Amino acid sequence: MDASSLFKPFSHKGLTLDNRIVMAPMTRSFSPDGVPGQNVVEYYERRAKADVGLIVTEGTTVDRKAASFDDKVPNFHEDDALAGWKNVCDAVHKAGGKIAPQLWHVGLARKPGTGPHPDVPSDSPSGQTHTGKDVAFVPSDEDVADMISAFGKSAGHAKDLGFDTIEIHGAHGYLIDQFFWEAMNSREDNYGGSLVQRTNFAQEIIKACRKAVGEDMPIILRFSQWKQQDYTARLAETPELLGEFTGALSDAGVDIFHCSQRRYWEPEFEGSTLNLAGWVKKLTGQPTISVGSVGLDGDFFGAFAGQGATAASIDSLIGMMDRDEFDMIAVGRALLHDPFWAQKVKEGRMDELESYDGEALKTLF
Repeated sequence: MDASSLFKPFSHKGLTLDNRIVMAPMTRSFSPDGVPGQNVVEYYERRAKADVGLIVTEGTTVDRKAASFDDKVPNFHEDDALAGWKNVCDAVHKAGGKIAPQLWHVGLARKPGTGPHPDVPSDSPSGQTHTGKDVAFVPSDEDVADMISAFGKSAGHAKDLGFDTIEIHGAHGYLIDQFFWEAMNSREDNYGGSLVQRTNFAQEIIKACRKAVGEDMPIILRFSQWKQQDYTARLAETPELLGEFTGALSDAGVDIFHCSQRRYWEPEFEGSTLNLAGWVKKLTGQPTISVGSVGLDGDFFGAFAGQGATAASIDSLIGMMDRDEFDMIAVGRALLHDPFWAQKVKEGRMDELESYDGEALKTLF
């Protein structure tokens, strides 16, 4: 099997990678008090040494007290945490890799009373769950502006620490995605309305990040149709609407779209074999990252039952890459379990790929 399409160099704007394999962001909760330690440094360094082209870190929270639901999730704004991330960044660079922090606010996915600031209320667009239940306050213009500013500040920290790019987490039913999603955004101001109007919150975050990082540092946006609250949810039911949605975000300053699916091989719309990343690349002309159960027999929920890596699934991936349907592929749980996954694929050692085991979540190897 010729996997050379996965190991071609990639260059866009100020980012140059040795290959097309991205380590997908995965929440690990191994950073007590939000501070990444030496074990986190070694976790990312190990994969950079083993042919991962770009590492996107686990979600790191911005400077808003309700941004996190777990005090072991790392933050990207306090001095001691930033010092820890500097160590991570330097180690990855020394190993020959490139790295992006994923900037994150969980929004209403945080239950009140949890996280490092349990006394503060949770943030959201409208204070409503996806079923319409009122559970939180409706943010004022000042609250929304503070949320936007928090992302910009963390982007500036990434620039100062020497990171190669940043990723904004706008997927999976977290805060930015809650603004995208009509089921959770009933605002009647500039941040509500049609799908394109509901991108205004994200657009302002993107512009704040751009101001902080400058013109040469790429901005990646991760988004999804599905939500953790509803796996069948869809923001855009047609290619036309998807084009309007992603076009607005591209115009705001997104350089690369990280298009999250539960299964990367599934077509996004009837009548075409293109997946979500394929459609976004076609519609915007921007580079895209595809992701979703790479190296797993089933979707990532099935992976917890022990379903593992197969050469057939990798063969399917290589075919899509050969056809230039998208530019990069993000590998999550397969790479979490086996840090040497990319190296084994590069060297054709498919028989050595290890089956994913949910026990891997309990360690930080």
